Amino acid sequence: MKFVQPTTPYLIVITLFVTFFYHPSLAVTADLKPVNLRTEYKPNPVVDAAKPRLSWELTSAVRGQLQTAYQIRVASSPELLAADKADLWNSAKTSGSVTNQIEYAGKPMTSRTVCFWQVRSWDKTGQPGPWSSTATWEMGLLNKADWKADWIGNDLTALGKGNVYHLPPAPFFRKETQLKTAIKRARLYVTSLGLYEFQINGKRVGKDHFTPGWTDYNKRVYYQTYDVTADVKTGKNALGAIVSEGWYAGYLGYALLIGNPVVKNFYGDVPLLKAQLEIDYVNGEKETIATDQSWKTSHGPVLEADILNGETYNANLEFGDWSKPGFADVNWKNSTVYPDKAERKIEVYPGNQIQVFQELKAKTVTPKADGKYLFDLGQNFAGVVRLHVKGNKGDTIRLRFGEMLFPNGAIMTENLRKARAIDTYILKGNKEGETWTPKFTYHGFQYVEASGFKTAPGPDAITGIVLTSATPQAGSLETDNPMINKLYQNIVWTQRSNYFDIPTDCPQRDERLAWTGDAQAYIKSATFNNDIAPFFTKWLVDLNDAQRANHAYPLYAPAPNVRKTDTYSPGWSESGIVCPYTIYKTYGDTRVIRQFWPNMVAYLKFMEDKSKGEYVYKERSFEDISPKGGYGDWLSVGKKTPPDLLATLYYGYCASLMSEMAKAIGKSEESVYYEAIFNKIKQAFLNHYTDKTGQFKTDNAAYGDGEGYVIEGKSGFDGHTQTAYANAIYMHMLTPEHRQKAGNWLVDLIRENDNKLATGFLGLKALLPALSATGHAKEAYRLLLSTEYPSWGFEVINGANTIWERWNSYIKGKGFENNSGMNSFNHYAFGSVNEWLFGNAAGLRVGEAGYKTFTIRPEIATEGIGSVKATYHSINGLIETAWKKEGATISLKTTIPVNTTATVFIPTTNPATVLESAKALKTNPAIRVKEYKDGYLHVEMGSGIYQFTSQN
Repeated sequence: MKFVQPTTPYLIVITLFVTFFYHPSLAVTADLKPVNLRTEYKPNPVVDAAKPRLSWELTSAVRGQLQTAYQIRVASSPELLAADKADLWNSAKTSGSVTNQIEYAGKPMTSRTVCFWQVRSWDKTGQPGPWSSTATWEMGLLNKADWKADWIGNDLTALGKGNVYHLPPAPFFRKETQLKTAIKRARLYVTSLGLYEFQINGKRVGKDHFTPGWTDYNKRVYYQTYDVTADVKTGKNALGAIVSEGWYAGYLGYALLIGNPVVKNFYGDVPLLKAQLEIDYVNGEKETIATDQSWKTSHGPVLEADILNGETYNANLEFGDWSKPGFADVNWKNSTVYPDKAERKIEVYPGNQIQVFQELKAKTVTPKADGKYLFDLGQNFAGVVRLHVKGNKGDTIRLRFGEMLFPNGAIMTENLRKARAIDTYILKGNKEGETWTPKFTYHGFQYVEASGFKTAPGPDAITGIVLTSATPQAGSLETDNPMINKLYQNIVWTQRSNYFDIPTDCPQRDERLAWTGDAQAYIKSATFNNDIAPFFTKWLVDLNDAQRANHAYPLYAPAPNVRKTDTYSPGWSESGIVCPYTIYKTYGDTRVIRQFWPNMVAYLKFMEDKSKGEYVYKERSFEDISPKGGYGDWLSVGKKTPPDLLATLYYGYCASLMSEMAKAIGKSEESVYYEAIFNKIKQAFLNHYTDKTGQFKTDNAAYGDGEGYVIEGKSGFDGHTQTAYANAIYMHMLTPEHRQKAGNWLVDLIRENDNKLATGFLGLKALLPALSATGHAKEAYRLLLSTEYPSWGFEVINGANTIWERWNSYIKGKGFENNSGMNSFNHYAFGSVNEWLFGNAAGLRVGEAGYKTFTIRPEIATEGIGSVKATYHSINGLIETAWKKEGATISLKTTIPVNTTATVFIPTTNPATVLESAKALKTNPAIRVKEYKDGYLHVEMGSGIYQFTSQN
């Protein structure tokens, strides 16, 4: 047969055909791309979970896009991964839409393994998308035997000075080593009992502060892992560390204030260091340099270092290049080795490390009497300052910290109580100037009073260093009302200040404890602002480690009792149920349920036994604890809600959450059991605490004059309170008939109180949601917008830039209320209104766990607010809801992440006027119209950006 050469046009067609259909790099793919790959919630972390959980998000320009299948591949090197040789795990094509909480299911993990992974997804038409970029995770030291390091210390207790505050100097440790040849990889594993800062060859390692974090050090301690390959070199190297008492041996809480027999050294007397540097050489050899008796130790410029009381630093005692090779440590002594506790676990730190968030420049510097200067940093926050000063050798700069000023302009420090909160720097007289930042203390403050300057300082003499647990920002909220915008920023700053390794109540005074009542009341609000999954992964371990012998959850955790009578409290201890549930619901995390399920079951059994089989707590059921009845609706105003009534509501609420969580982990029988318990509690509650009309009541006489109970003033107890109805509605503890009546009575009580709230910590969280749930959004907005005492607006107009502990903590022109007692100006509990701002004003509500489905149902204000815009970065991607009212027209913009479904409620009085992108809904196949009800048109859609308008 004779071959015929094709003409040019035919050749082009054939070439294009072959290229398009057969060239593997140009095969048809979907635009469905995985992004933001995370392991155990974090990008490229070190973990010690045997089966780390993998998560990703998806992007696509296609509306209604879904994942129908995925494939994960994990390799021990990037080269193997690039060559499609997943030697650790290849999931193959796996049907399903799940994109998070996927457990690694490959070869068993071993210590130190570095894993490289990618994922790709198939779209709704069955087309595969591109592979993601490569992410990593690294396994920590999985066995205690992997640790070759000893615990080393230097007992300086005898050098502590002062009658009130016994603060010894911080010990320094160093070790020189010779590294033999070319280095391939270097890892530092380090922890302490106390706080540490580690240095290699004169350079600080990492950007984390207050490491290794606060735990029950008798049960577990966390460690950090740092890649220090770039910090070490062939030849001589020096390792150094400074260690302070921290939470381990320092002062804790209000123990000193109340005269507790123990005020410090709750866990131990001497801070200890444990570290090992592991070197992998290019030639295949390995070497470990670990803490042992050969490490040299001394003490020098850090004369005092305490979290509550401050830091004192004498620059004249500096060692110079003490953490560099060649330093003469001839006068240093060998370290002491201390025995380990066999039962103490040593684990990878699972939370968000404390890091620098930002720096704040001084707004003003004001000369004061006696040569003092007052620096205003413009914002109340948690952190320290960087001091820059010139002076003579021996000059002493003394820094005092306060959140507020007296009306006469003097700094107010009385509310710090027994927290000394003073930093002191003694100059060495460097002619170029000296710069110092404390390492092992922090303060809650806006103002700094400085004494000791020889010449007037400029604003650059003091710089604020904002410290916080580095929880990634997740949300934002903005309205056209400046006061509400300020309120929201106050909430954000308060959370930033108090999410400090643990969820503290306040950052300034002698407390700084993770009170369980505050934590559970605020946690849902917190989820909208930041990704708090790792933060609570850490703290829930602390909380369960502190579960009491009777299975009640404590008042705060971690901490030994800083007061003998600090045991537990109904409405507070339920943090052990509410917080895991919130993490599950927000992030689709079922492991947190499984991990703590036995503890939660034990607590519900304790509560059941406490009810003596009656499923209700009658008056005086908790008079055996201190204060009697517990802390209840802390800092409420007016008539007090009976603690036993509240305890019954929380008991029922927790039973309902247990039922839902049991179902989520496949415990169907237990789910049915807890649902039955919930119904029994609900009926018992209605039988005991309501009269024939359904109104709440209590036997006030049972409480006598209230002696021993938490009552400010003698206003007594009353079942008919805002807090009682709000919580009963919020917790679904009422029949539909009772529910609406309760909503109406709640409104009546507010109106009888001059349209003001009267709730405390436990009542406020539920107040506005309960109003909205019973058709009273207008009343909810009225409370939100109020500027009269007590209200959020009252704080704002009185100068607040954080949330206060008390509504009337400070009044312009009058001064402070209770300034020397409990008067924190940085206390997030009343910031729990954030839950309503996002959930009602913006309208975002979670459906299936992890926002796999959700609703957007904004409540439009009739006055005071004309627009609300909120964003929330869920574990499935970015959600946006923004509404604006212009005359009779309401516009609503929504962004729905790929692989999720939303039900959107469009406010309108005429469904026919609803348009999307200026087109009728019936012309848009991506939108499914469900029904019109209660002034909202219900529509359902998948991913995409939608622009609705309606007439109202």
